[in-house]
Amino acid sequence: MLQVNYIRENREKVLERLSVRNFKQLELVDQIISVDEERRQTQNLLDNLSAEANAAAKQIGELMRNGKKEEAEAIKQQTSANKDKIRDLTEKLNTLEEQQHNLTVQLPNLPYHLVKAGTSADDNEVVLTHGTASELPANALPHWELAAKYDIIDFELGTKITGAGFPVYKGKGARLQRALINFFLDKAIAAGYREMQVPHLVNAASGFGTGQLPDKEGQMYHVGVDDLYLIPTAEVPVTNLYRDVILKEEDLPIKNTGYTPCFRREAGSYGSHVRGLNRLHQFDKVELVQITHPEKSYDTLEDMSNYVQSLLQELGLHYRVLRLCGGDMGFTSAMTYDMEVWSAAQQRWLEVSSVSNFETYQSNRLKLRFKGKEGKTQLAHTLNGSALALPRIVASILENYQTEDGIKIPETLVKYTGFDRID
Repeated sequence: MLQVNYIRENREKVLERLSVRNFKQLELVDQIISVDEERRQTQNLLDNLSAEANAAAKQIGELMRNGKKEEAEAIKQQTSANKDKIRDLTEKLNTLEEQQHNLTVQLPNLPYHLVKAGTSADDNEVVLTHGTASELPANALPHWELAAKYDIIDFELGTKITGAGFPVYKGKGARLQRALINFFLDKAIAAGYREMQVPHLVNAASGFGTGQLPDKEGQMYHVGVDDLYLIPTAEVPVTNLYRDVILKEEDLPIKNTGYTPCFRREAGSYGSHVRGLNRLHQFDKVELVQITHPEKSYDTLEDMSNYVQSLLQELGLHYRVLRLCGGDMGFTSAMTYDMEVWSAAQQRWLEVSSVSNFETYQSNRLKLRFKGKEGKTQLAHTLNGSALALPRIVASILENYQTEDGIKIPETLVKYTGFDRID
């Protein structure tokens, strides 16, 4: 979340950047500042009264040691009223701190200065386009028909077992999934990331730390008996490894990667654009997480974007990179690049990765800090990105590599699949 002192000291800038997001509840900014002013006044009163009480207690102790009991009792009488005031001020301070917290968590992150104003995906900037669209045969099929034709993904069987959005991968379809996971992990490790295996369930504190709670509570699967949440992305557990941690500056950057299944309710998602693998409730993803020095985080964002693009290039896929506008960015992001692959069979772009810089928004919630060389402690910057999410990559490979004789496997994957064609 945003730091209250920053909001107080940069009110106009905060309002201007929130407007870039098309954020409607701008009145929250002045409410936060007002509550913070009252909180600080209350804190000052409490500090002064506590100091007086400590001084009086010390004086009473000295008088009692010197046998001046009557004088000590007189001071006790004078200061007894302070105890009630201290109790009342403490209760008031706790109430104000809770009120300030509840207001502050409703503010999204401030967009970086390169992020343009906008209200929807239609306002996103196309930063670059790589390659050209595949030329498919006239009878080319969308991936859900190819999956049925070659018996590699069964959507109906998944619906029978669980429900819509939980496909079953079979035979070469399952092996293609495993090949992609291993390929993505091996490439990440070669790029300097450390592989982590993390829990697939997290507590509410972890969901709050990375910003899924309370913003995306309705999109997460909740295990009510244990009050745990199925992870929507490995970002949550991997980043929370560093909750309440003070790092050393020389430890930065920290680069972690992890494969997990991801679980999302996707409430309200309907229509032809969510057919097949386009949008699922359970899917596999390899995630990248970096913790960096604030001065280097935007260079890191560019590096992560270039790295994800290198994977798409190795897979031979036609893609484009978007810089999201303010109105289409995630709640916690300061700047996001989306990578979209062209689906020649569906004639539409499919998002396969988001790479985001959260600046201090997550680290402030996580209390994730580092101590600089001069001994000063400050918040780190956090970043993450999909490298990559599998469903739409699989869909793109099936559609863009289809031929009259079957589906070719991208050359870079053959050593992982053990076969070069699905037929």
